[in-house]
Amino acid sequence: MEEPQYFLSDLVAIRHTPNRGRGIFAQAALPEGLLLETAPVIVMPGAHRTLIDQTLLHDYIFIWGEAEDQCCMALGYVALYNHASPANCDYLMDFKQQTISIITVRNIAAGEELFINYNGDWNDEKPVWFAAS
Repeated sequence: MEEPQYFLSDLVAIRHTPNRGRGIFAQAALPEGLLLETAPVIVMPGAHRTLIDQTLLHDYIFIWGEAEDQCCMALGYVALYNHASPANCDYLMDFKQQTISIITVRNIAAGEELFINYNGDWNDEKPVWFAAS
């Protein structure tokens, strides 16, 4: 039996992805520079990060703020984009509007999984915390 899909739009869906749980996949060919989502965030003081780091939510928060002294939880589907380096999407933080936007950085084929780079820049090749030895 095929894994269930959850269609978010004509453009993207949530699907099971091997070794990563859920992921976001292109439902159609997507052009470079396409805005896929702008999601609101819940901003928290940096001191709360110590508490969050003790929970499963540790893997889903973003460092936040010009001084990177806060953290946030993105709403919408932002937390379901898996990591790749380089990635095929980028995320842009708007501190004033308290949103994160996901934008394609190259043409993407239908059926391809969409990735962001957890280091911040879509083409940053530094190891991420869960891959570093």
